[in-house]
Amino acid sequence: MTITEHAALVRRFAEDFTALQEAVLARMNGICPEETAAALEHASLAGPIAIALAHADVLARGDVRRAELSGRPAERLRRLREHARKVRRARSRADAVCKEQRARRTAGLSRPVETLELRVVRVAYPQAYATALREELRDRGVPEGTPRVPESDLAQWAWDRRSAGGEPPAPVRALLDHSDDAFVQALLRDAREEENPHLPHDAVAGRWNRHARSALAWGRYAIARAERDALARPLTARHAQLDALDDAYQDTAVLAARAREARLRAADLHDRMRACAATGPVAELVAQCRAAALVRFATAEPESWHGVRELTAGHRAHCAERAGDCPHCHHALAAALTGAGEDGDGTAATAPADRDRYALLDDLPDTAVVAVADAAVGDESALCGHGWAAEDGTTGYGDSMASSSGEAEVIGICAAALSLLRRHEEVPVVVLCDSVEAVGATNAALDRADPAAAHRTLLFPEGRHLMDRLLRHRDRVQVRWLKGHVGHDLNETADALAGLSLRRATGRVSPLAARKEEARILRSLGPGDRPSSAAA
Repeated sequence: MTITEHAALVRRFAEDFTALQEAVLARMNGICPEETAAALEHASLAGPIAIALAHADVLARGDVRRAELSGRPAERLRRLREHARKVRRARSRADAVCKEQRARRTAGLSRPVETLELRVVRVAYPQAYATALREELRDRGVPEGTPRVPESDLAQWAWDRRSAGGEPPAPVRALLDHSDDAFVQALLRDAREEENPHLPHDAVAGRWNRHARSALAWGRYAIARAERDALARPLTARHAQLDALDDAYQDTAVLAARAREARLRAADLHDRMRACAATGPVAELVAQCRAAALVRFATAEPESWHGVRELTAGHRAHCAERAGDCPHCHHALAAALTGAGEDGDGTAATAPADRDRYALLDDLPDTAVVAVADAAVGDESALCGHGWAAEDGTTGYGDSMASSSGEAEVIGICAAALSLLRRHEEVPVVVLCDSVEAVGATNAALDRADPAAAHRTLLFPEGRHLMDRLLRHRDRVQVRWLKGHVGHDLNETADALAGLSLRRATGRVSPLAARKEEARILRSLGPGDRPSSAAA
C-alpha cells in the first residue's frame, strides 16, 4: 500500500465512525486486511478507536443481556459472552494506548523541581505559605479570586490570560448558561436526537467531561427500567419489552462513546493549558511569585524558617539524591518538622477498622439499635441491590436504581434506618456502612436537614425520595463508617443479602433458589441469633 493510500484510509477512518468500528472489530477477531491493520496503528486514530470500542462494549453487553432475557440457546449465549469479553479487553488496550500517548506528549511539561526548602514549607506550613503567596500576588496587582493562581489553578489562569477577549459563539454561551440539570439534558439530546457540534469547544469541554458520567447514568437508568419491564413478563411475551431494551442499549452506547470523547477532549485541553503555563513569561512569573512568597514566609515565621533550613541542610549532607535537590524527600522532612503522620494532623493515623467495631459504639446509650447496611451494583444497568442486618436479629434486603455504588450504599443506609425506625419507637438508630462516600453524603444531609446536601451522590429519584423520608427522623438517626469485609458477621450478612437482591432483581436467580440462598445466609449468623428477614 502506498503512502497516499495509507493516508486516505486513515482519513476515512477518522471521518467514518461506522467504518472505523467495523475495522477495529475485524482486527480484534483476526480477520483484518494488512493495509487496514497498518492504518489503525496511526497515532491520530488512538482516540477515535477508544471511542468506537466504548460504543461497541455497551452494544456487546446489550446483546448478552437480551439473549439472557429471551431464552436463547446456551451455545448462542456462550458466543455472545465471549465476544463481549473480547470487546472489553480490546477497549482496555485502546484506553492504555491513549494513556501512553498522553504520557509521551506531556513528558516535557512537568514543572521545574522547586528548591527543597520551598517544597518543605509548602507541605509543613500550608496555611502560612498560602498567606504569604496571597500577599505577594496582591502586591503584584494580580487580583485575588479571579484569577485564583499561580498557586491554586495555574493552567486555567494561564489559559485565560492567553485567550482573554475571545467571546465564544452564542450556542456555546447558551451551554455555559445552563444549570447542571439542563446541561445533562443537553447531553442526553446530543446522544438520542442530534449531535451537538458545540460540546467540544474549549469553553465547554471541561463541563462536558464533568457531566458526561451523569448523562451515561441516565442511559443505564433507561436500561434498568426496560429490563424490569421485560422481567415482569413471561418469557414468551417479552418481544416489545426486549425491543425497548435494545433501544435503551443503543442510546447508552452513544452516551458511552460521547463520554469517552469528552474525557479525551478535556485531557487535551488540560495538556494545552499546562503547556501554556509551563513556558515563557507565565512560568517565569509563577517562579518569581513562589520564591518571593518563601521570603515573606521566612520574615513572618522566623523560628519555623530556621527549623526548615537546619533540617534541609542536614538532610542534604547525606541524601543520595542531593544532586537533584532531593526531589522525593520533602514529605518526610515536613512530617519530621510538624510531628504529623500521613494524615498531617500531628497524630499517628489510626483507622477505625484497626479497633474492634464495638469501640465505634461505646458512646451510644444501651437502648440504641445498631445495623450494618451494604449494597451491590451491576455493570449493565442502574439496577442495584441493598441489604442490612441488625443486632436485634432482624435483616432486610431490596432493590432500587442507583447511578453509582455510592448512591446504592446511601439507599441501603436509608432502607435499613427507615425499617428499624418503624420497628423501634423513640430509641436511637445507628447504621454502619463501609462506603466513605455514602456515610459522608448521608451525614451531610442529616446535619443540614437538607436532602440537597446529598444530591451530588443521589442522582435518581428513588434515592432522593428515601433521603427525604429519612430526614423526618434525623434526630434519631446516626450513620457511621465501618471497614467492610474484615469478618464482622453483620457486615458479611448485609453484603450477601445485597448481592442476592441484585441477582433477584436482574432475574439471575429463581425465586426458589433465592429463598434457599437467603436461608443459608441467615444460618451463617449462627444458631444463637437467628434473625428474621424481609424482602423490600
